[in-house]
Amino acid sequence: MKPETLLSDDGSFTLYLPEMDETYHSRRGARTESQYVYLEKGLMEIPAGDIRILEFGFGTGLNAQLVRDHAREHRLYIEYYSAEAFPLEEETWKQIDPGLDGWDELHRSEWGQMNKLDANFSLYKFHGDFRETPITPQSADLVFYDAFAPAKQAEVWDLSYLEKAADSLKNGGILVTYCAQGAFRRNLETLGFQTERLPGPPGKKEMIRARLIR
Repeated sequence: MKPETLLSDDGSFTLYLPEMDETYHSRRGARTESQYVYLEKGLMEIPAGDIRILEFGFGTGLNAQLVRDHAREHRLYIEYYSAEAFPLEEETWKQIDPGLDGWDELHRSEWGQMNKLDANFSLYKFHGDFRETPITPQSADLVFYDAFAPAKQAEVWDLSYLEKAADSLKNGGILVTYCAQGAFRRNLETLGFQTERLPGPPGKKEMIRARLIR
């Protein structure tokens, strides 16, 4: 599937897959959604210090870039693991460049190894199934669950995938996602997560934040 570039309502770009009728980020604002869901409601809930993040869906790289900028600004050290089954081609990620420092470096960094991109941020991009991401069990502080919507790719929201998220998180670790589907929330609770529904980003009524209690 070849994605098409789409300008979202906040002036940032996302991608659209015609075959799935699905976008990588919200049409109402790609950057706004990432900033709100994954940073404001996720990263900013983690105590300052060294932080490890696991992401399902590197996608456009926007979440990783915003986290990298946040780490620089707040002088945090963040180790970022991200799994992507279908990496973008260079011609595509260049078209959606948000004008943020280090965009090319982020995308050109090697897959399958840790890349120390600056003093505050290291990135490990894994090309493959999220469930196989080589992250130490119970070492992540935060999971960004940014897969395609359940209506488009239902299998990635079931227990076999969520078990990887749970196994990777420390006790008290947090998972955030734009999704607020009831079946997904119940699956999280089956694995020991305490879930809460929060107001969603523009265009979405709700989102989920979940904390793992072992």
